[in-house]
This record gives sequence, structure tokens and C-alpha cells, in this order.
Amino acid sequence: MSAFIDARNVPAGTTIETDLAIVGGGPAGISLALALAPHPIRVVLLESGGMHFDGKTQDLYAGGQTGYPYLKLESSRLRYLGGSTNHWGGWCRPLDAIDFETRDWLPYTGWPFTRSEIEPYFKRAQSLVEAGPWVYDDGARWAKRLGAPIALGDGGVYTSWFQFSKMRGSVLPTHFGHRYADDLRRIARLSLYTNANVTGLRLAPDAASLDHLDVATLSGRHFTVKPRMTVIAAGAIENARLLLASNDIAQAGVGNDSGMVGRFFADHPIPRDTATLVMFDGRLAPFYQNTMTVRDAILRATFSPTEAHQRAHNVLGSLTTVENPVKLDELGQAAVSVTASALGVDASNAKAFSLGCGLELAPDPNRRLALGAERDALGMPRLNLHMHVSDSVFAHYRQTLKELGRQLLAARIGMIRLNQQTHADWLAVMDWGNHHMGTTRMSADPKRGVVDADGKVHGVANLYVAGSSVFPTYGSSNPTMNLVALTLRLAAHLRKQFA
Repeated sequence: MSAFIDARNVPAGTTIETDLAIVGGGPAGISLALALAPHPIRVVLLESGGMHFDGKTQDLYAGGQTGYPYLKLESSRLRYLGGSTNHWGGWCRPLDAIDFETRDWLPYTGWPFTRSEIEPYFKRAQSLVEAGPWVYDDGARWAKRLGAPIALGDGGVYTSWFQFSKMRGSVLPTHFGHRYADDLRRIARLSLYTNANVTGLRLAPDAASLDHLDVATLSGRHFTVKPRMTVIAAGAIENARLLLASNDIAQAGVGNDSGMVGRFFADHPIPRDTATLVMFDGRLAPFYQNTMTVRDAILRATFSPTEAHQRAHNVLGSLTTVENPVKLDELGQAAVSVTASALGVDASNAKAFSLGCGLELAPDPNRRLALGAERDALGMPRLNLHMHVSDSVFAHYRQTLKELGRQLLAARIGMIRLNQQTHADWLAVMDWGNHHMGTTRMSADPKRGVVDADGKVHGVANLYVAGSSVFPTYGSSNPTMNLVALTLRLAAHLRKQFA
């Protein structure tokens, strides 16, 4: 049986030697530990928090902000075993092939491999997040008994599908800390330390490898972990902070020779009431507005631009959801009446619905995390986030909505009214996905990224990064299931290094 150890009980000055250290007990760290369990690799998993929420530990995330209004850094992650899965919504959808491509019209795009590289790991990732059988590609067939998808005219928008994480019974969604604690305890070569904060990545004098980790507790204990290899899997905020703050040997920070650490921070904007959808006959299959369970899969439909449409019209990805029924004002009613008459259709039973969405952000090096002057309770420098969202993001999405409206009219089944016009309009309805991505982006070129195609930090032989902080681009799909698949790919690579 493995050991769950409270780091506050480790004698000060202790040095713990191991094959692999994993920094962070969220979905990436836990998935990596589970994937390596059958192999003779001694693993130390270091989790900053405990088994439950603690305000003092949570405060370690706090930092400053400038630029575009955004969420407080300490409010969008939870710092205890299970990480962000302690408060996620369970939304799952694989990244699309175009998300990995170099898009000539969009700077800084392109992963160092295609989607086919993580394709073999998707179904295991799907199992770990407990999202049921893999039916994304054929959701319409599975949901047939619940009603037909909207029969859009030919064009660039189609009905795509989310699936949702679930636990045993009907509890939604899967919390990795709760769900996999017993599995972790059964791993004989795993030692999991709670309340263990890594405060330094200490390089060898030549800066070519990692020598050891400094670990501290809020109670004042300090000890050392000396691994053969290390994976930091602490999320986009903490991954960047650890690399930047470990500047005793590499003055700019570990892996930051090209100044890339902390840059390209991203989240998915989720503006509300982006448009009003009108169905002339009032019919809408229930899976557009609500989750529906079909053959052990929890599904919900969404509208997405096709990859061909994105390439042809240079637009970013988006996923549009149907939200609440709304009542049309007099102008809206008149517009529906005139449009239906012109199309020669009956709109006497028309119904209207508000649309929401999740948007892909373009990569932007000026969205960045940098070390600030203030220090936290462990003496670590807090971060400052500069957030920026280009108006072009909203322009791209408006174009996709217009295409959806055109297809509805072409099919003579409905229409759309665009509700947000100006930058101020978008700000007024803005929400966020709490999907931290970027900051340690992946690139084959050390000048354009922090880690290589295997997740190894450029220039450091035995240091890796896991999680969505390595995403070079972000797509519009929620990251958790995708980052788990990417972590499983990393596990396969690490097994070879220890063979």
C-alpha cells in the first residue's frame, strides 16, 4: 500500500530520494500517477493542499491584475487534492484536428504534432473523467429517440456534442481527489504528501538538469525531494510561478531563456445572451438546452463552425449553446412575422431562446503572468496577470453567428438576432470558463515555447510539465479531458525513460 503523508509531520531537513516527483495533485498529477502505477517507478506526489478546502492554502494563489477585467486568481482554482476537478462542471469534448494545425492567418499557432498523436489516449482519458462511452462523433444517432437535431441548411456550422463527467449513480461530475484516493493508496511505490508546497526548482550548477526540489509547509517545515525526474503539474498559474521564481541559477527563471514562461495565458470567454435564436415551429430537441442520458452517456448539443469554414473564413473556434427561453419584444415579433411571411412558412408557434457560447482566444504573448513584488505566506513572489482580449475575437464569433443565421433561413426553419454589438456590450455579458491554459507552451523551437513535444522543459534534461499550461493553442473545447489524454501520452514517454 502507498503512503498518504501529511508533510507537516516530515522532520525538518529531511531529504527524500525518488525516481519521479510529481508536483500537483490535480487531474494531470493524479492521472500520471495512475498511469505509472503498474511500473517499477518510485513516485512522490506533492500536493499543496490537503483532502479538503483550506482558506490559508487557497490564498497562496492570490495575485494582482492589469488590463482586461478578469477573475481573481485565487477564485478560479481550488488548491487541495483533486485540484480544479473539485469545482468543474464536467463538460468534455475532444480538441479538433484544426486546433493542432499551424494556421497561416493566425500567428503563434501550431502544435509540434497533430491530433493523431493523442488520439490513442482519448478513450482512456474519457474513462478517467468518467464521461461514459465515446459518442461525440455520432451523437445524433445516439440521441435519435429524443428528437432530431436542427436541420440546418448547408453551410459552415453544424451540431456537435458535449459529453459530461459522471460518478457512480447520478452525481455529476467526477472529483479526482475523492474518486481516485483509494486507487492512489493501492499503488505500492507511491508516496503522496499533502500540505507540501514546492517553493523552488533547484538546478544543478550547469543548469542542464534539475537537482532537487525545495518543499515547505505553512506550518514552517522545510525539506528536500531529490528525484531522478520531475513533472510539474500544478496548473497554468503555479507552473509558471515555480519556473519564474526558481531563478537562483537561471536568472530569468527555469526554462525562460527566451522569455516565454508566463506568456500566452488563456481562458475561454463565455459571454452570455450573445444572440436570440427563433425556431418558427417552436420545436427544439431537449438535448440543445439540457443534458440528456442516452446509453450511459450524458450528452448536450452545441453549434460549432466546421473546420472547413474556419479555414475558409479565418475564424476562431466556438461552441454555441442554447440557453433559456426568452420573450420577444414587439420589434422582434414583427421581424419574425415579416421574415416567416417572406419565406412562406408558418411562425404562429414560434419560440425564442437565448444563446450562450465558449470562445477560442487567439494566442497572444502579451497576455502574461509575471512575478510581482508582493510575497505570500511561504515567501514566494505573487504573480501579476496582464489580461488582454482583442476585439477580433468577438468579430470572429459574430461571423459564425451570421453563418448559423444564414443556414437557418436557408432551411426556412428559423432566424437569429445578434444581441451584442460593441466592446462594452460584450464586457457587460462576459463570463469565463476558469480554463487556465498557456504560460508554458509547447514548441519544437525553444525560442517559441517552454517545453518540447514530449513536455520536457527546453534545456533541462529531467524536468517536464503536464497539464493545459503546455497548450500552444486552445480550441474552444473544455481542457480537462484533453489535458488528461496529453498526460497519458507523457506517461508513455516517461516509462521509456525509466526502462
